[in-house]
Amino acid sequence: NLSTDSSSCVAKKYGARFVTIKKFSFGASANICAKEAKHEVIVIFSAHSFPVSHDFFKLIKNKYKENPNLAGLRCLHNPNDYRNFINKVPASEDPNKSGLIFSGSAFSRSVWEKHPFKEDVPTFEDKEWTKRVLKAGYDIDFVESIFSYKIRRTKKQLFFRFKNDMVGNYQLWHQDVNFLSISKGFIMSIFRLIQGTIVDLWYIILRYIHSIKFMFNKPDKF
Repeated sequence: NLSTDSSSCVAKKYGARFVTIKKFSFGASANICAKEAKHEVIVIFSAHSFPVSHDFFKLIKNKYKENPNLAGLRCLHNPNDYRNFINKVPASEDPNKSGLIFSGSAFSRSVWEKHPFKEDVPTFEDKEWTKRVLKAGYDIDFVESIFSYKIRRTKKQLFFRFKNDMVGNYQLWHQDVNFLSISKGFIMSIFRLIQGTIVDLWYIILRYIHSIKFMFNKPDKF
């Protein structure tokens, strides 16, 4: 994505190929990834993700050996993943929280060749692909491969994501919006903001008072 950080230097240092994209979309970047990859199983990460479990790739490989009908695997990184994985909630039942996720997943190159990612959707391109390949008769499953996902977004970035998610939620999950729902959301957001500010201020005062008390009543050192 024409990034200006040291990604290309790091990639070259470890002998990895570095491919960039000029006209970016999430689906387009995944399609380029799949086109450039040389093997059947493709593992895809966001820039702020990295594998943690020592057997990360081995577990993915074994899953594809066990199931020739497998289109994609969702790796584990947050409570939603673990909850659906432990409760065995399939992607057919919950394509959003059990389906492919670009921050850490694997997918089949041969399935992708028949069903490439859509490049004209603003977001949830991974979930759209999930629904499409499940409908075509393929499987998508969890794999016990654990990864870390760490990102800090600015308010501007969060708003950009909010706008895209609103479109994606309408297109994919058919979540409509109306004046009543957005007004309730606005009022509740203001209420939570005020409530959070009051609670934060209260505990700032409590910490200040406790620190002063501690100054005059310190315990013995070990």
